[in-house]
Order: sequence, then C-alpha cells, then structure tokens
Amino acid sequence: MNATQHLLGPLSQQYSQLGRGSQIGVGFAAFLVVSVILNVLMQTLLKNSNEPPVVFHWFPIIGSTITYGMDPPRFFVENREKYGDVFTFVLLGRKTTVCLGPAGNDFVLNGKIRDVNAEEIYTVLTTPVFGRDVVYDCPNSKLMEQKKFMKIALTTEAFRQYVPIISDEVTSYFKRTADFKGQSGEVSIPPKMAEITIFTASHALQGKAIRDQFDESLAALYHDLDMGFSPINFTFHWAPLPWNNRRDHAQRTVAKLYMDTIQRRRANPETDAQDMMFHLMNSTYKNGVRVPDHEIAHMMIALLMAGQHSSSSTSSWIMLLLASRPDVMEALYQEQISALGADLPPLQYEDLAKLPLHGAIVKETLRLHAPIHSIMRAVKQPLHVPGTKYVIPTNHVLMSAPGVSASDPVYFPKPDLWDPFRWLPDSPNAPTLSRASASEEEEKIDYGYGLVSKGAASPYLPFGAGRHRCIGEQFANVQLQTIIVEVVRLFKFRNVDGSNKVIGTDYASLFSRPLEPAVIHWERREKA
Repeated sequence: MNATQHLLGPLSQQYSQLGRGSQIGVGFAAFLVVSVILNVLMQTLLKNSNEPPVVFHWFPIIGSTITYGMDPPRFFVENREKYGDVFTFVLLGRKTTVCLGPAGNDFVLNGKIRDVNAEEIYTVLTTPVFGRDVVYDCPNSKLMEQKKFMKIALTTEAFRQYVPIISDEVTSYFKRTADFKGQSGEVSIPPKMAEITIFTASHALQGKAIRDQFDESLAALYHDLDMGFSPINFTFHWAPLPWNNRRDHAQRTVAKLYMDTIQRRRANPETDAQDMMFHLMNSTYKNGVRVPDHEIAHMMIALLMAGQHSSSSTSSWIMLLLASRPDVMEALYQEQISALGADLPPLQYEDLAKLPLHGAIVKETLRLHAPIHSIMRAVKQPLHVPGTKYVIPTNHVLMSAPGVSASDPVYFPKPDLWDPFRWLPDSPNAPTLSRASASEEEEKIDYGYGLVSKGAASPYLPFGAGRHRCIGEQFANVQLQTIIVEVVRLFKFRNVDGSNKVIGTDYASLFSRPLEPAVIHWERREKA
C-alpha cells in the first residue's frame, strides 16, 4: 500500500459510513474550499496588465458584494488608497470597474451612447417600479422625448406657482399631524419628511386632483415602490420576495389611480387643468403617435418617484443635521428676518434668491449625503481609460461614485465637516473647484430634452451629468428650500441628548438614507 492509499483509505471508509446528509455537507465544504483556492490562484496568477487591478476577494461570485453593500463610500475610499482611481471588483458575479475623481465622473457620465448604456443596467429595477414602456424600458431616444414632455412642468413660471403650494402643504401637515401637537415633543423625522415630500411634489407637479387622492396610506405605497430599488433586485427582481410583492401591489394600485383619473378626464375634458397630466395627455412623439394612457400613468409614477427617494432622503438629512446644529437653524431664522422682514410674510419664489444660507444648506447636505452613491453603465465596446493603459472589456460594468470626489480634501477643506457656510463668500472651507470644471459647466448640450450643462469633470455632481442628468434639479432645490423655510419658521430642533452627533447611513436600498429610527426633539417657536 502506497502513502496515498494509506492516507485516503481510512478517510474514504469514514466518509462512506456517514449519513446521506453528512456526505452532502462534507462534499459541499470540500467544493467550497477548492473554489476558494482556485479563486485566489486565479487572482494571483492570471492578472491582466491591460485591465484595472481587481480588489482581492476570497469567494467567487460573491466577490466584494458584502463589503461594498455594507458601506459603499468607505469601500470606494479604502480601495482607492490601495489601487488608485480605477479598479475592478466583483459584484454579484459581475466584474465592475470603478472610475473615481472628476476624470472618472466625466469618463462614465459623459460616455457616448454607443460606448455605455444605462438601460441594460437599470431596467430590471425601474420597470417593475415605474411600469413598462417608460424610462429604461424603452429606447434611449424615446426616453429623451419623455423627459422633454415632463420638463414642461419645470419652468420659472411654474416654480412661481409651486412655492405657495409647497408652503401651504408643509404648514398644513404640521397642523394636522398628531406627532406635532403641543409645544414640544420627540419624533422620528424621516417618515414625516417622506410624507411631506410626496404631498408637496404630488400637489405641485401633478395638480390638486391627484393630490386630493393622496393620504398617508398612498405615501406608504410610494415607500413600498422605493424599496423595490433594493440592490439585491439587480439579480432577484423577479423573485416572489416580500418586498417585491409589496412593490408589485403598490405599482398596480398607484398605476390604477392614474389610469382612472386619465379616463375621467378624457370623458370630461372641460374639467382639465393645465397640469402635468394634461400636458402628457396632449403630447405626441416625433413619429406622430400620441402618448398612450398607460405610458402617461407610468410617467406620472416615474416623475414622482424620481424625486421622492432623493428629496425624502435629503430633507431627512437636513432636519437631522439642523438638530445636531441648533446654531445653524437659528442662523437660518435670522436670515429670513433680515432678508424678508420680521413679520415673515408668505414665501414667494423670488424670495429664495434672497436666502443664500438656505440654498447652501441644500448644497452642503447633498455634498455629504447624495442619495445615489453609485451610478452604473453597461460597457458596449472595449473602452480605453484616458491617462492609463487600461482597457475595460465588454463583460464589465462601469461605475461612477461622484460622492467620493465630493468628500475629497483636495476639493473640499475639512470634507467630513457639514459646513453650509463653505458655500458662502469668504469661507475658509470654500470649495476649490478647478477652472476646467467651472468652464465645462458653462458649456451646454441638448440630448433631446433641452439644453443641460455638458460638464461632468467636476468633483460635485449631486444630480449626475450627461444625457441622464436629473431634469428635476431645479424643482428639488425649490422644494427643499421652501420646506426648510417653513420648518425653520415653525420650530427649533435639537438632538434628544443635546449632542451634535449625526445618525449613521442606511444602505439597504440603492438610495442611501438615514438609519431609522432617527429621533429629534422639536419645540415650537413663540411666533408659530
């Protein structure tokens, strides 16, 4: 008997004596060990010098999915220190190449449509939430037309009408909500801001007829739609998982609300208001086809959802940050008195320009807490990364993370400090944005839905860039600043324990948000 037989013989005998379940367990463990060994050997021995370095990982398929998903910004920063601005990691079995910094932002977000594609990446998430034939469930040329249709509600004249509507929704909400009865109290603020943002957006963008059908239960349906953007749904969007079941129920319910409204308005055209639904009902594609009713309903969902997850998250962060800095909240109040008068008259659109600190609050909060931490594109043909020897093959996903450059000390002194005053004149922490990015911001391009800034080589891109830049940027600023104005007029906030700590971030959804519960102490102002 040779040495191998001497070693394996007893092991084989012991294995045969195990029960069927134990044999399967041992076999799986052996398979797992062999897979890990082969995976490590492949990373060590089969490096391709023409491709970006790969983040080391023990397990195939899983790769860096868990460490990335737990804290994407930290994952980016730590691996940037190891590998530089361009590196690849395995995400749910797919090689994903990250390009960081202003140059990386430009490379990914300003990529030509023949080179990179967003639809292939995001349709598995957006189609179940929005519905078919809109956004990423249609050719890019059709999406550009849809964006043009929706921009009709985003004019300066429209904003003048929106500000009083938003103001009234905010003040009415605080009057009727039980959690804000009395002179002071404690409340978990994110759910309240989610309701406020959807009530203000639905009324301003979609008209009173739609808003009148909204209540807290419908706001909860939009929350269920939002949770359909869970990262796991890149792979399991089809699975009968609890959050997917709630997503599908919410989509059917909300779509029916819009479809029923469209049918009533077609039957009684004399009651039509000049709102978003009216414009979509009377819009025609370039090929002469009128927008079908189901597409109108799905665009209405997309319009509200596109801003809901971001405005809800951002407004929640704003309130939590103000609670951590009561001095800043008081500075906002004094700015209103100084600019608008001690009587604090009803807010008008033109007043927002007189309140630079209010605008700076939004800018600084988006710098540190942009709702979207990762932006992905499918690679359609081999791409050379400028300034490197790397060529990204077509089996990779391309990823941008503008939040990394937005928290880079090269561009933002004391980057981890929430300092809204950095956006005001003469601040020692003022952004050091490059002249190149500033000049590029001035250059405009029309992708089919009106002129937008062409510049993407910037460290600060909270609304994205390129053909998929958010068309709701101006509305979001108007909505958030108006909400801030009204909240500051009504309340003083502070942390429950009196500290200046800020709660952590929840990355369970594709869109980051504050961890809940996030409780603050509120107190009514004497005038309020």
